[in-house]
Amino acid sequence: SMTYIDEFSELHGKDVPVREALAGQVPSAGVGTCFSRRAVTALLADGDGIAFDVQSLTEDYDIGFRLKEKGMTEIFVRFPVVDEAKEREQRKFLQHARTSNMICVREYFPDTFSTAVRQKSRWIIGIVFQGFKTHKWTSSLTLNYFLWRDRKGAISNFVSFLAMLVMIQLLLLLAYESLWPDAWHFLSIFSGSAWLMTLLWLNFGLMVNRIVQRVIFVTGYYGLTQGLLSVLRLFWGNLINFMANWRALKQVLQHGDPRRVAWDKTTHDFPSVTGDTRSLRPLGQILLENQVITEEQLDTALRNRVEGLRLGGSMLMQGLISAEQLAQALAEQNGVAWESIDAWQIPSSLIAEMPASVALHYAVLPLRLENDELIVGSEDGIDPVSLAALTRKVGRKVRYVIVLRGQIVTGLRHWYARRRGHDPRAMLYNAVQHQWLTEQQAGEIWRQYVPHQFLFAEILTTLGHINRSAINVLLLRHERSSLP
Repeated sequence: SMTYIDEFSELHGKDVPVREALAGQVPSAGVGTCFSRRAVTALLADGDGIAFDVQSLTEDYDIGFRLKEKGMTEIFVRFPVVDEAKEREQRKFLQHARTSNMICVREYFPDTFSTAVRQKSRWIIGIVFQGFKTHKWTSSLTLNYFLWRDRKGAISNFVSFLAMLVMIQLLLLLAYESLWPDAWHFLSIFSGSAWLMTLLWLNFGLMVNRIVQRVIFVTGYYGLTQGLLSVLRLFWGNLINFMANWRALKQVLQHGDPRRVAWDKTTHDFPSVTGDTRSLRPLGQILLENQVITEEQLDTALRNRVEGLRLGGSMLMQGLISAEQLAQALAEQNGVAWESIDAWQIPSSLIAEMPASVALHYAVLPLRLENDELIVGSEDGIDPVSLAALTRKVGRKVRYVIVLRGQIVTGLRHWYARRRGHDPRAMLYNAVQHQWLTEQQAGEIWRQYVPHQFLFAEILTTLGHINRSAINVLLLRHERSSLP
């Protein structure tokens, strides 16, 4: 249902920021909420070891009030990611780059009528009926005002739907009287006392004001087209809310107590670049299915893993698999292609396409251009967020392939190292020139050398000395510093 983008655009663009500023209370935004250790500890103590209220159908809404009652600070964070140099160029009618490029948690909400009704009825039960029983009116008039706004849906959803039916009826009658020559003229409801006409005009003005506000906020996030379509979706949204209200009321009356209503969790689809929302298959399982290793070999590799290396690198070091077999399994795991490269053969003009800070940060090498798409090589899978960041930083669409272990590490040293040591490739070439080695021997040494080159960051994270998020933070700070 597209009504979700309308309601959440207005809620997160206007209502929640105002609520935070006036009442200092923010309903938890569900999957997009961060808690401090102090907050989690307080919730665990409050729930006797259970942080979330398992009987609540809207535990995120419930937590927001529980933390507020404990005197904790709640904020609604809006952080845009915008290239300031391009901000003016990206500005469109009623849409600013900072508004439309917020960091957010993306999630596909129900897109059918029945699932939308199910989810919203659960929200109504949790916020209106369970909330009224659990969270009493407070001594703060401001907070009570927002509590009333949360709970008035139990009445306003019915009233607004009936008002919509009356409006549709009046519009049909008006069209009938205007277009039909011998139409029967009904008595107008607008012919009455002056105070009634004034009240109707004031109500009409307030309704137009609300519609304009919705158009503005939806346009700010999703563009003018969706902003205008939000007016038409008002009718569809009213129908969904009306049916959800009936369903919620029916469930509460059937159970007698709103806290005994069964959990009716709506299934969500989470966005994925590939469209496949399944989790990645374990590397060991792929190697077993491809008959590269046996179960006994996998058990041995898991028990005797090389310290500081992940499973694939450890098995490579132990000689259980080859670099080609590892690359093929990683490519299958991530749904991309794999290939072997010679980093020394990459044109310097292509290397210039990618800044050193970007290449070193994401451990990738530019390989070629295909239809204005930059193909990069990586020794491991790249998550969708990092791939999108690469696209933004490089300035063109990026696609990646898996390459053999060690080829990226040696390539990064050759092209991007700030302090260049002895070039191992040049040393082998020099040995061949002096006839200390044959070309075949030099090639074999190189093939043995490359797969044993690893990223220092991988060793640190595997050993548990630092997590990947901390490394990313350090790299970002280094990019913004004046350090070489």
